[in-house]
Amino acid sequence: MPASAATTLAATRPTAANQTAVPPTSGGADGQWHRTTIRQVGVLLALLPSPLLGPATWAPVAAGLTRLGWEIVTPPVPQRAPRTPDDVMRSFLAALPADRDLILVPHSNAGLYVPALTTRRRVAGYVFVDAGLPADGTSVALAPPAFRDFLGGKADADGLLPPWTRWWDSPDVAALFPDAAARELVEREQQRLPLSYFGGSLPVPGGWDERPGAYLAFGDTYDSERKAAAARGWRVATLPGQHLHTVVAPEQVAREMDALLTAIGVRPGRG
Repeated sequence: MPASAATTLAATRPTAANQTAVPPTSGGADGQWHRTTIRQVGVLLALLPSPLLGPATWAPVAAGLTRLGWEIVTPPVPQRAPRTPDDVMRSFLAALPADRDLILVPHSNAGLYVPALTTRRRVAGYVFVDAGLPADGTSVALAPPAFRDFLGGKADADGLLPPWTRWWDSPDVAALFPDAAARELVEREQQRLPLSYFGGSLPVPGGWDERPGAYLAFGDTYDSERKAAAARGWRVATLPGQHLHTVVAPEQVAREMDALLTAIGVRPGRG
């Protein structure tokens, strides 16, 4: 995200301290909770974009990962902009096969959906990429009150927010992209979400984070999430860059992701 927004967002993102505790939920693709044992081969990398943006934020990295031998799936742009977290969840589930072992790779706000997805699909692990990281055994708000207040001043008379790149100062947004063409591709897919979306929350089943995991940060904006990942014993790496480093240096990001996947015991290819 723009550097000028990093301090504001870091101060207003949900943390373990301001999430609401709920009872743990059992689950899994078969309806019964079980600890997943990761497989060495045969997994599908699911690159999950922020609900505010689209697969263009992942496309250059997906190309690099494909060249490294990985099999990729990325949810497409929904035909209709989501209005609720349930809409986003349905969109993700429609794109993720139920008969494959998945490594979920969320970016940004998509990270908040990972715990719930572990109860609906065969999730073998995850690599969070500059993404929200919920605490275990809680529900997670899509935005804390202070950030909802910030967004409230941007909603129109119908309660719709402008596209994400119009939340911030124009010079800062321009610095997120390598060139005008890359910016145009990303902005073409932006979704206008209602302000009410950010008043919602998502379930976080207990034990969701017992699978192998890793965290890749771009700079320090998601420092608290990076520290939380390290506290879980996950592999953690940081690349210098901003929130859309996936479109600025996609080959570098793909190589770092490949290294993190190797570190948690996953390699490309079908088994």
